[in-house]
Amino acid sequence: MTALTTAVSAPPGRMSPRHKLVLTLLLGAQFMLAIDFSILNVALPVVGRGLGFGLDELQWIATAFALPAAGFTLLFGRVADLFGRRRMLLTGMALLAAGSLIGGLAASPAMLLTGRVLQGLATAIATPAALSLITTSFPEGPMRTRALGLSGALMSAGFTVGAILGGVLTDVLSWRWAFLINVPVAVLILAVTPAVVSESRSRGGAKLDVPGAVTVTGGLLALVYGITSGGSRGWDDPVAVGALVAAAVLLSAFVLVERRSPAPLAPLSVLTRRTVTWGNVGGFVAFATETSLVFLMTLYLQKVLDFSPLTTGLALGVLGAGTFAGGVAAPRIMGRFGGRTTLVAGLLLQAAATAALLGVGESRDGLGLMLVATAIGGFGNLVAIVAFMGTVTSGLPDGEQGLATGVATMTQQVAITLGIPVMSAVATANTSVLGGVHTAIAVNVAIVLAGAALVGSFLRRS
Repeated sequence: MTALTTAVSAPPGRMSPRHKLVLTLLLGAQFMLAIDFSILNVALPVVGRGLGFGLDELQWIATAFALPAAGFTLLFGRVADLFGRRRMLLTGMALLAAGSLIGGLAASPAMLLTGRVLQGLATAIATPAALSLITTSFPEGPMRTRALGLSGALMSAGFTVGAILGGVLTDVLSWRWAFLINVPVAVLILAVTPAVVSESRSRGGAKLDVPGAVTVTGGLLALVYGITSGGSRGWDDPVAVGALVAAAVLLSAFVLVERRSPAPLAPLSVLTRRTVTWGNVGGFVAFATETSLVFLMTLYLQKVLDFSPLTTGLALGVLGAGTFAGGVAAPRIMGRFGGRTTLVAGLLLQAAATAALLGVGESRDGLGLMLVATAIGGFGNLVAIVAFMGTVTSGLPDGEQGLATGVATMTQQVAITLGIPVMSAVATANTSVLGGVHTAIAVNVAIVLAGAALVGSFLRRS
């Protein structure tokens, strides 16, 4: 059976049945990757007890995933452009199945961390490939905006579903199923994708920029390691400072390499486009603040209100419903008001809803306020994320879509990695858990407002 092509006749702005089939498969892959990111969060203490991780070692379960997920995303986004986006999606799915199987059967901390590294690497390979397959399969305009809206909605819903599913599997079965559940789904995607999605790659015959790949990957790995080390050990820790200095040196070297390379990994003409630069600033703020807010609400629900992991996951499900609704509504909002206005408006709505969370207290009387505010904030956050993705991929040829989506995915991963340790440090600086949560919420709101102001000022209408 040959792969279905996406170049089929359909009324302008409407998806054909084949478009819908391709989109369903790609969204399914992204949804699973999003679930995989968050499914272990509420199960970390149980995993630690089961395999002998110390309390101060639990962070490495998350870091082992975050390092390759953020460090290799830009590289593999470009590799997908040059060597085939479908091929890289299939490679990522195969690695995800292998890493999940190793993690699920882990008998030691080293084996579990190996599985998490493979899962992070799979995310770095498959996520930009899936996103660029969406942007190259659907022409720029209403169809692509709608596809990106659904993509954003399912990815954000996947983060929340992962938290809920992790709590359910841990309480009912075992934390091992948080890994093993990925295996049959990944195998199904591997079997179906060749028959549904056509191969897509850049036709320019360009070669891979090896010096650029080495410097940017090394720089991003050092950046993520420095961020996570600083969040756990303190920002004056020599290891954290050394890693951040190395990141600055390597990323500066990357810029110099790209200026002189005849076939740059990431052409500076693309990275310095106003839509790419300021769109990614807005996306960074949206991801860093909302994912860290989920951490703060988890801390509040479990440490202040004394909820169980399962109940916490279910409470955060309301936020997931808000994000899904935002993803569905965002394409229409963006189509009417444009990317810049939609991005700024989404951030402002998120900031207002987050500020309302300053009203939560030690009693469960404020639970209703928390549920409503997180749902509204999630709606605004997803509207901003869809506008971010639409903005950074607009106006670019198909041959640069893998690069653009790789940069956007890198922004997402680094933002998530940075947001949680920073907010954790702010929250734990206060002797009172509730006081720390309130302080971190105020900082969160200030960051969102600053991001909205920057995007609104510098991302002019084209």
